Amino acid sequence: MERLHKFLARCGAASRRECEKIISQGRVRVNGKTIIEPGFTVDPEKDKIFLDEKILKPEEKIYIILFKPRGCVSTVKDPQNRLKVIDLLKGIKQRVYPVGRLDYDSEGLLFLTNDGELANFMIHPRYEVEKVYLAVLDNIPGKNDLERLQRGIMLDDGKTSPSRVKVINEAAGKVLVEIRIHEGRKHQVKRMFEAAGRKVLNLKRVKMGPLELGRLKPGEYKILSEKEAEELKKGIMDEHKGKA
Repeated sequence: MERLHKFLARCGAASRRECEKIISQGRVRVNGKTIIEPGFTVDPEKDKIFLDEKILKPEEKIYIILFKPRGCVSTVKDPQNRLKVIDLLKGIKQRVYPVGRLDYDSEGLLFLTNDGELANFMIHPRYEVEKVYLAVLDNIPGKNDLERLQRGIMLDDGKTSPSRVKVINEAAGKVLVEIRIHEGRKHQVKRMFEAAGRKVLNLKRVKMGPLELGRLKPGEYKILSEKEAEELKKGIMDEHKGKA
């Protein structure tokens, strides 16, 4: 037996949190009956489970590292018809979803998968998966500003968790810094530096948990091998299950 929202996520419908919303919207039927309780248990071997009008069956898992370019949205749908990260994936039959997001004008590592359980571990604040960014600023942060960023800085939606910030180099009036955070608030890195009196001119994510951008170029992607996927799941899920 398996909880309904976990089964949906395993079928690639969405992340577990999104699947909970889908179920509460009355879009899921089990053996002809509409179910709105995410924790409802099902038997995947015997029950007929539909999302909207499509019967659900677990699909082969796939794990993708993408170098999201600037001018591209980290969503599967866009009402403004802008370039989407999904448009960059050629020949991928599975329905995958971005794990977290990058701003339209930001670039770098974006992870996509149809493994809802792993996606939940990657993005849920409870598990504190670290994300590493390189930010080009308009001016070098002062010592006090760096200390505020590292301790946690107040934003309009509350104080951030402690981060790690270091200056990489300074040239031609611009400054390159590395910042490491484990939260995922909207526009968080930009807002953190803005609160410290600095403007982010360019933002690039280079690492997310054990995943690294490597030698990928903007618009390129890599499908993890079976061994790489198993190592990723073991590294993320085994390490953080104690926080569940």
